[in-house]
Formats: sequence, structure tokens, C-alpha cells
Amino acid sequence: MKKSDVLNKKSMSFLETYLNNPSPTGYEWEGQKIWMDYLKPYVDNFITDTYGTAVGVINPDAPFKVVIEAHSDEISWYVNYITENGLIHVIRNGGSDHMIAPSKWVNIHTKKGIVKGVFGWPAIHTRMAGKEDTPKLENITIDIGAKDKKEVEKMGVHVGCVITYPDTFHVLNKDKFVCRALDNRIGGFMIAEVARLLHENQVKLPFGLYITNSVQEEIGLRGAEMITQRIQPNVAIVTDVCHDTSTPMIDKKKQGDNVIGKGPVISYAPAIQQKLRDRIIETADNNKIPFQRHASSRYTGTDTDAFAYSNGGVPSALISLPLRYMHTTVETVHKDDVENVIRLIYESVQTIQNGETFSYFDA
Repeated sequence: MKKSDVLNKKSMSFLETYLNNPSPTGYEWEGQKIWMDYLKPYVDNFITDTYGTAVGVINPDAPFKVVIEAHSDEISWYVNYITENGLIHVIRNGGSDHMIAPSKWVNIHTKKGIVKGVFGWPAIHTRMAGKEDTPKLENITIDIGAKDKKEVEKMGVHVGCVITYPDTFHVLNKDKFVCRALDNRIGGFMIAEVARLLHENQVKLPFGLYITNSVQEEIGLRGAEMITQRIQPNVAIVTDVCHDTSTPMIDKKKQGDNVIGKGPVISYAPAIQQKLRDRIIETADNNKIPFQRHASSRYTGTDTDAFAYSNGGVPSALISLPLRYMHTTVETVHKDDVENVIRLIYESVQTIQNGETFSYFDA
């Protein structure tokens, strides 16, 4: 399959709708409904769990089960403390970056609906030259225009309300996708596209394929930990994002050398099953799909770890999408890489044989 055969107008419309919908950790269900609605024509049925993970299943009666997985949640904030003069202090829900907060608009989600606010910051004229504080969790606050705590509460805002950024999807210079929450709703998009292409190209798989969109990755892979026990897969291919290290202030000697536009990133780590990874590399070579490599010390930090070390050990591999400016509101990926990750998963899945163990001890 050629790269030009991957994305279409319907795909791009879904991607924009899916990204523009907020899906903070612990509150993913509305985004999951959008994802399931798009996926419905391409799967036989769905599995969902109590915390919101959604799984589209092809061949649900097959005993051998292959997972392709991404996570659906995005980083966010919680209201943590309201001052007497109506300013709001926050805590993280996931790895939200305090450094980017000042001057950002926010949406505070309440039972009365969205309440708009801004992360304020002292004017440059009022700060002491040479002794300026940097943004910290302790000194950033949200202003919703209320005169005091009582008015904040009257507007429906209370401790525990979740807070997201309203930034939406844009295309930069024709082939770069920019949005908050590309980490990792772009992954959910890519595995949905794999399911679509399998359906449209009438590919018949000899096993059950579980297209899995897990929740709560950003706070410790929790959704994947739960759903792998439910599915009990035999093989798992996970996709997430990784760092483009070509931008300023990143040390390639520590972070590796990966760049947007140069292809999917195939990971090396103890959790990565080597025979499965070698199969993916072979598939990339056979289909002339460009790829990069990345090494992770001890763990990948993705849902790959949760699948690999579950159910007595599941052969697992990670195909990452290089991304600039992770955990900001301008996360950036290259269209070519998105298409090539989709192609690589699509082609790799078709090489897996029913009952294949990937055992190091098989001849």
C-alpha cells in the first residue's frame, strides 16, 4: 500500500473532530464515543470497561488475540484551591507543563458547563530585573473574572473541577499537524485508520484483532493495565509519540536522535519482544517504509510496558510517532510520519500467523 493511499477527507475530518474534543485523564468517555462512532463500520463489536477504555474487535470468536493500542487521554489540571479574592490554584492531572501556562486560556469543566479562565502572570514592568521568578506550580493561578471566592463557587467552580486548554487542530505549512493532545489521540486515530484500511481492502485475518484505545496512560498506564487483563492478548503492538530531538535545548546524547518527517520510530527496550520487533523492521524494509530507532533504558514509559508484563508475558512492540513540543498546546507531527505509522502497523499485523508465539526458543 502506497503512502498516498492512506488518508482521505473523511479521515481528516474525523481527526479534527476527535482532537478538538477535550479528553482529560479520567474524563475520556465523550472522546471515546467519537472514536467508536468512526470505528463502528470497520469492526464486529466493541468492548468497554468501567473506567472508559474502548476496544473495537474484528473476529471476536477467534481464540488467538492480537492488540493494536494507543491511549485516549490528555494531560490537564484540577482546581486545587480557591483564594478569598477569587483566584484559582491548580494541581496536575498527568504531566501538565507549568512553564507554558502563563497567558493561556483555559476551559474549566463544571456541571453548569464550561467556565472560561486565563492563567495570569505579572506584567514585565512589575518584575524585578535579574531576579525574575519562573512559572512554578506554586505561583501560577487562573483568573475567571470573579471578585471573590463566593462568586467563583456561584459560577459552578469548585475543588476537583478538571481544566483543559481550548487549543484546536491546525495544519502548518501543508504537512505538519499541530494541536494539543496529539499525545496520544493521534495514536487512537492511527489504529482506527488501520481498521478502516483492513476493512476497505477486504483483508481477512486468521485471528482476533483488538483495536484498543486505553484511558489513563498519562498517570501511569492504568487503562492498559486494566484492559490487558480483560482481553488477555497473545501479541500487542502499541503506538505512542516520542520526542523529536532536533529543536533547541534538547541533548541528543541523552534523548537520542529522532526527527519528524523521517519515519516511524521503532523502540529498543527490555519490554520490547525482540522477535516481534525484528518482524516489524523486516516489514518496514519489505514495504520501503522509512523508520528510525530509539533506545529506552529500563522501560518505555508507554502502555507497551503494561501489556508486555501482563498475563505471564505478552510479546509486545512499540512503534512511535516523532513529535515536537510534547505536553504543550502546539504539539507538532509530520503528515508523512502519520501515514507511515499507519502503513507499518497495517502491514505488520498481516504478517502475524495464527498461534504464533514469537518465542526465543522456537527454531
